[in-house]
Amino acid sequence: MHVVEAMTPRTELVTVELPGTRDDVLEYLQEHGFSSVPVVKETDGNEVYRGLVSRDDLIDRPDEDQLALLMREVPTITTDADIHEAAELMAEQTARRLPVVESDEETALAGILTLTDIVRAIAREEINGERSVGELATKEVNTTYLETPLPAAEREIYFANVPYTIVLDEHGDMAGVLTEVDIVEVARVVEGEDDTGESIAEQDSEWAWEGIKAVGNSYFPTRNVEIPLEPISEFMTNDVVTISKQKTATEAAQAMITNDIEQIPLVAGGELVGIVRDMDLLEGL
Repeated sequence: MHVVEAMTPRTELVTVELPGTRDDVLEYLQEHGFSSVPVVKETDGNEVYRGLVSRDDLIDRPDEDQLALLMREVPTITTDADIHEAAELMAEQTARRLPVVESDEETALAGILTLTDIVRAIAREEINGERSVGELATKEVNTTYLETPLPAAEREIYFANVPYTIVLDEHGDMAGVLTEVDIVEVARVVEGEDDTGESIAEQDSEWAWEGIKAVGNSYFPTRNVEIPLEPISEFMTNDVVTISKQKTATEAAQAMITNDIEQIPLVAGGELVGIVRDMDLLEGL
């Protein structure tokens, strides 16, 4: 199976164009529920692929407004490449998406291949998925207490370098799942002015993210990402889909596609024993 057969074609992609701002990207991600958006630029009447901006980039750099500085280069793959080659590149780079360029013109965006596209191919049995999820699951699970304020939970997810956290109740039992998508959906960018003095403005504010540098005693525009302070129990998914060790990668992929999720808690005897992420399914190909 070739990449061109699994990818989302350029005709179905929404892109952002240089020059642009973070608000353009945030609006797109919130409206469509996607995790990234390709960046293009019109050059001599032709569209040229320039890079990618993801939800992580927006959260990691709340002080940056210009799209040209937010975007980053990521590995690309050509339309004629084999899907297994793409899966291997994704696993190697820990990349959730690969921009696809024309095989004869590597600046021409042909589409994008996402991890979800590969999971969908596994679910349809277009790619072999016979390995058991017990072999593929990650034993280390990121967890958070359900009364944790959402901004603190976002930081936990960031430092754990995973797009989710399993929410535990006061007894240590699984109560829900919180993902990066849940956070992006309620995040918003706010602007204002702060008296900087000689240090970072409001550096002691609880849960505050500040995009400001010391510039002497003057007012300096700030741009912050504002996340609600309520506990994550108000934003998490309560009805959690789980899977047992005996199920196959194909069955896990089918559950992910059906429920529009990127990870499934692995349970044994009713107890949480691991996590099956969409990225883990690549190891079984």
